[in-house]
Amino acid sequence: MRGLRLDARSVTLAVIVVLAIVSLAPQVQVLITQQQAIADMRAQVAKANQAVKDMRTERSRWEDPVYIRAQARDRLYYVMPGEVSYLVMDANGVNQSDTSGTVGAMIAARNNNAQISATVHTTNNNWVDSVVETIVRSGLDEPIASGKAGN
Repeated sequence: MRGLRLDARSVTLAVIVVLAIVSLAPQVQVLITQQQAIADMRAQVAKANQAVKDMRTERSRWEDPVYIRAQARDRLYYVMPGEVSYLVMDANGVNQSDTSGTVGAMIAARNNNAQISATVHTTNNNWVDSVVETIVRSGLDEPIASGKAGN
């Protein structure tokens, strides 16, 4: 203790430093929290800007007729007039647990069985007649007012 001299100036300076740390610590914590929030917001803005850029690129692709034709062929299995489309599938190679949106997965999900039929099925009803019937009925039927359904 002999080597440590505590005079009034040293004690006053130590008290001022401790008070400064105690009073500034919450503000520093708020500053750090705000800086983190700003950094998160900047990251979100950058991500949103990248998404907008990707959407613009995708939109410009859809303005190209060749890209539209390629998408119709790939996604909807469309063919050009005069072409014949064949879809070859291996019934043993269809993965029943596949949910990737492939044709095999759609057929397996629709049939919900392990075997894919080799025959072509036709529908018993005509969808055009169903659409026309729906349009005619919507124009001719009277709506039922709420509360007067029993009349």
